[in-house]
Amino acid sequence: MALLNEWQKLAESYSKNQQTYQEFWNRYFETEKEMYAKLLQETEVIEGTVAELADRYDVKPVVMAGFLDGINDSLKEPNPIDTMEEDTPVSLDYDREKLYYNMVAAKADWLYELPQWDALLTKERRAELYKAEHSSHTIVKGPKIGRNDPCPCGSGKKYKKCCGR
Repeated sequence: MALLNEWQKLAESYSKNQQTYQEFWNRYFETEKEMYAKLLQETEVIEGTVAELADRYDVKPVVMAGFLDGINDSLKEPNPIDTMEEDTPVSLDYDREKLYYNMVAAKADWLYELPQWDALLTKERRAELYKAEHSSHTIVKGPKIGRNDPCPCGSGKKYKKCCGR
């Protein structure tokens, strides 16, 4: 069975009880925070098998699969997470700005507020990325079309006699 499936089954096994489910995710998020703190300090691209990376970050391979699932959208070359096994070679070559943006999108303040970001992105750039992510959800309505205005479809009729019916 692929490691990602094992990770999903593990997370699902805790979902029967709200308290244990919350405890599971709180433990994982703390582990994830530690892993990102180490990763953001690395100066070279981290590569190896899933098992090697799990050893490097002191987690089980199934937990590493969960981590890789979370970071995969921020990598320069995505890893084959759906078919990943312990001996699958993977890379953690991430795009800094994309990773920060995705952390903001996930509302993972425990990650995008890590002090390690200071050495990677300027405070101004992080503010720009934060603003860009939040403005991507803003809905801008166009100007209201009056009943007697020309119809925007281009028919030449008044809106009330065309698309406004």
